Amino acid sequence: MAENILPRIPRSIGSRRNVTIVASLYNEELVNSLIDSANNELTRIMPNISVTIYRVPGAFEIPVCVKFLLERSSPDAMIALGVLIKGATAHADLVASSTTTSLQDLAVAYQTPLIHEVLLTDNREQAQQRCQGEKNRGIEAARAAITMAELFAQLEEASSNTTPRKHKSANG
Repeated sequence: MAENILPRIPRSIGSRRNVTIVASLYNEELVNSLIDSANNELTRIMPNISVTIYRVPGAFEIPVCVKFLLERSSPDAMIALGVLIKGATAHADLVASSTTTSLQDLAVAYQTPLIHEVLLTDNREQAQQRCQGEKNRGIEAARAAITMAELFAQLEEASSNTTPRKHKSANG
């Protein structure tokens, strides 16, 4: 897939979904663009969707907020939004790495789709392309969230309609 082409629009089955967005306040103008794009795409694809948005100071605080929310609610999908711009030190790399690892761990532990769009960019221009331009990651995040929420709903329905298979042991 070419980098400047957005993923296809997911098929909306029409059921009501609940998506939670946790977004950084740092680089606020850029993150606000991601939020607006994600929210607009979510409601365009699925007009009856419920979207709740929480803001945290920076990208480093996103995982702890996500964990808090996962322990107290049951969103169909979550979206993490933030923008880190590299500087003269390794700080942005460290924050991006720990945020990515934490979000992946939470998604697996809670078996909840968690769309990671905490962007690490080389400069402000690159960030603007991904937040406000043709490579808009907010739109991509929305499409991924709906796709995953629908998939998990299908998987849940399929697993409730079947009985667990008995596995044969190695001894027969």
